Amino acid sequence: MKDIALIALFAFLGAAAAGALGALVLRLLRGRSLLVTICVVAATAVAAMLFGTLAVAREMFLSPHDLNVVVIVCLTAAVVAMAVAALLGRWVAVRAAALARAARSFGEDGSFAQPPGETGAELAAVSRELAATSARLAASRERERTLESSRRELVAWISHDLRTPLAGLRAMAEALEDGVAADPARYHRQIRTDVERMNDMVGDLFELSRIHAGALTLSRARLSLHELVGEALAGADPLARQHGVRLVGDGVADLPVEVDGAEMTRVLGNLLVNAIRRTPADGTVAVTAEGRSDGTVVVSVTDECGGIPEEDLGRVFDTGWRGNHARTPPAGAGLGLAIVRGIVEAHAGRASVRNVGGGCRFEVELPVGASG
Repeated sequence: MKDIALIALFAFLGAAAAGALGALVLRLLRGRSLLVTICVVAATAVAAMLFGTLAVAREMFLSPHDLNVVVIVCLTAAVVAMAVAALLGRWVAVRAAALARAARSFGEDGSFAQPPGETGAELAAVSRELAATSARLAASRERERTLESSRRELVAWISHDLRTPLAGLRAMAEALEDGVAADPARYHRQIRTDVERMNDMVGDLFELSRIHAGALTLSRARLSLHELVGEALAGADPLARQHGVRLVGDGVADLPVEVDGAEMTRVLGNLLVNAIRRTPADGTVAVTAEGRSDGTVVVSVTDECGGIPEEDLGRVFDTGWRGNHARTPPAGAGLGLAIVRGIVEAHAGRASVRNVGGGCRFEVELPVGASG
């Protein structure tokens, strides 16, 4: 038992000396290629085996012939191990270089060129993760470009919509100040109308900024969907009469929903105003609401606008989008539908639009008992 302990001790001392030497070499060569690192690690392992073997052989007082046999066997194993280590290091270095070349186009177009040939489980996992991250980064950049484009459009349209009433307000104020207004009462009414319109625009901008900043706080309560739709229809009725549009709300189920009443009234009001403004005189805007088996309710507003081009359907809820009538004053600032989407998503719901015969249908899908 004592002999075995001594053999183990001498083998450990020899291997430890080789390991310490290998660690020193690795420290001196840190930052070098993977090929060099793998060769040093393999050489350290071989040296540890060789030093341990020689230390044990020396203490066992082997004959010169036997000692030479042990050394030859160890050196042969060392040569084979170094050759295999060199091949492995070369293989890893080539695959790593291919992975680095593929990563140079990371996120540019959403594609990631997989390195050719077999890459091993670890490198293959890295490649897959880089490909997925590249796709997410490209999608993020595309969303950023879309948002930036929407922001520029919004600034341009808001500037246009503010400049016109401000110019009119200045002209009417000067006319009233100079006493040349033929009908001062009419001027006052027009000033009030323009001020209310700009106030609504500022209110929409504030609401949208709260949504984008995540500062929209919901005060949920259990309300009747039938009553919510009824209030929204009553609020939109004067505008519908002014445009000669019929409002129909017969297909609204009396369902309970847990929502913020004020915000959801704003959603329905924005949808109705949007539908009324784009429906020709003698047209109809219909509102329906129904429950679904998956525990959601769907409120839909259908107009007779003639439909939305397919290429524009994906932009309808974007900030500042106003379609083909962007320059007409009744179209608003292009914020109403963006606010609709923000409020609905804050309720853990979803807003969508699709074309139907003669017009389009906006749908708001809400979970019955969502908690936010």
